[in-house]
Amino acid sequence: MKFLFVTTGSSATFYAVAPLATAVQNAGHEIILASHEPWMEIVEGIGVPSVCYSPEPIRHFMTASRPEKMPDVGRGFARMAAAGLGALLDLAENWRPDLVIGSSMSYAAGLLATRLNVPLARQDEYPIPMAGIDQGAEEELRPELDRLGLAGLPEPALCVDVTPPSLRPSPASGGQPMRWIPRNPQRCLEPWMYTRPEGRHRVLITSEFRSLPGRSLRHLAGQLTLAGAEVLIEGAERAAERLGAELGNIRVGRIPVDVVASTCDLAVNHGGAAAAMTLMTAGVPQLLVPPNDHTKAIAQALSGFGAALTVLPQQGPGQDLGELIAAGCREILSTPRFAQQAQALATEIAALPAPCEVVHTLETLAAAGIAESAGSRL
Repeated sequence: MKFLFVTTGSSATFYAVAPLATAVQNAGHEIILASHEPWMEIVEGIGVPSVCYSPEPIRHFMTASRPEKMPDVGRGFARMAAAGLGALLDLAENWRPDLVIGSSMSYAAGLLATRLNVPLARQDEYPIPMAGIDQGAEEELRPELDRLGLAGLPEPALCVDVTPPSLRPSPASGGQPMRWIPRNPQRCLEPWMYTRPEGRHRVLITSEFRSLPGRSLRHLAGQLTLAGAEVLIEGAERAAERLGAELGNIRVGRIPVDVVASTCDLAVNHGGAAAAMTLMTAGVPQLLVPPNDHTKAIAQALSGFGAALTVLPQQGPGQDLGELIAAGCREILSTPRFAQQAQALATEIAALPAPCEVVHTLETLAAAGIAESAGSRL
């Protein structure tokens, strides 16, 4: 059978669907992963067949460089879906899928499945409520939905959900559960990456630290070092060149987060789904600095469960953001319940079905679509 995965957004969405796409491929099926620029090099690095269905990055379709409100996010992704639908239809003329699987905000997947009359599945890689985002997308796509005779966005026949049960809006929500399998950029490993330091805490600051002013970042790193912690800052090589000399013996640069996570006592990040889920999988408590509504929703869920603390840039007027984050880090490191709650989430994630166990469900859905299509032709 043929399975088409349609992703969009940042590189996080590609890494999120990669384990399921690979599992489908390993089961002997044909797959294609449809993505967009400027991420094709990353997608090709995942090692699955891929096509580009949009030459423009998602920011091209947003009215603001970093939209904060969920409906605005939905409208941007809807514009991208409308712009890329033609390329996906062209693909389907020569390679017709038996099942279309879209990522959370891949509205093009729903439009394509409806046009082709094939089953639609969705992998929800974001542990956040989608209602506000979907509302904006539905408003933006209203002309296209009317042409298809749809009252609202196409409903998937199956939702694959990687959210730990304790973070779901209700016990009944989530559809087909699936275990999160971390994927992120790799490099040749060095012993310090997979070895926990003796006698001191290790704190990881992930790549979104670029949203933290340099002065605040230096203050944060200094405060953590003074508290006896080892500090790692994950970022691009240019970040290492810019900050390495200023931060002394603190490691700055490309760090494989999935490997290092299990050696950390705390991680500071922006609340993005891929980073947050990877750290949850490793049982690491988090200090979250969310820049927009959907990352705030992730931060709220984790903080509400007791596995994280949230610091908002606007809280504490006149206070240095680095100091606010440092204070939160000190609280997490000195309070065992944060690590206990983080480990509870990791235990929940480990108990969920692996991607290879979800493949049969996808096969059944695709087979039903094939049978229905054959019956309609009789």
